[in-house]
Amino acid sequence: MSDDKYLQKSELIRVKDLSFLQRAYVVEILKGMFTAVKQIFKPKFTMQYPEVKVEHAASFRGRPVLVEENGTERCVACGLCSRVCPALAIEVQAGETPLAKERYPEKFEINMTRCIFCGFCEEVCPEEAIIMSNEYELAFSSQAESVFGKDRLLKSAQEMKPRLDFLRDHR
Repeated sequence: MSDDKYLQKSELIRVKDLSFLQRAYVVEILKGMFTAVKQIFKPKFTMQYPEVKVEHAASFRGRPVLVEENGTERCVACGLCSRVCPALAIEVQAGETPLAKERYPEKFEINMTRCIFCGFCEEVCPEEAIIMSNEYELAFSSQAESVFGKDRLLKSAQEMKPRLDFLRDHR
């Protein structure tokens, strides 16, 4: 007897009463067509891309870069960025330093062909050492060129100030 009660309680039938127009998706089709027709009458514009570069907002996520301040990189080689990277594009090897911070990255490489520009590395970094820049033009003629070392990743904090300010305002 208790099994019957259990079955009755678990068998909930939920029927949503839809009109014929809703079941045929006529309203949704008309909404989509209206949106397309509205776009036809909007003014057109053309970006002269190679000659005129597009200015992106500070929230734009371009290629990742390492921030350096006063000639030293902010990175303390904690390795969080490489652990959180879903594409496994970041490789960090730590080394000891006599400076106030105890560690620095001896080797910091990002394979740009694997990078998916997700920004997880930027979110997890405790030192704001790796951030997403506004650079988006990447072209390689070989696989070896796509691996960026510290020499190609380091950017000054002054140069990256708009992005750093954006990050501080939105955290």
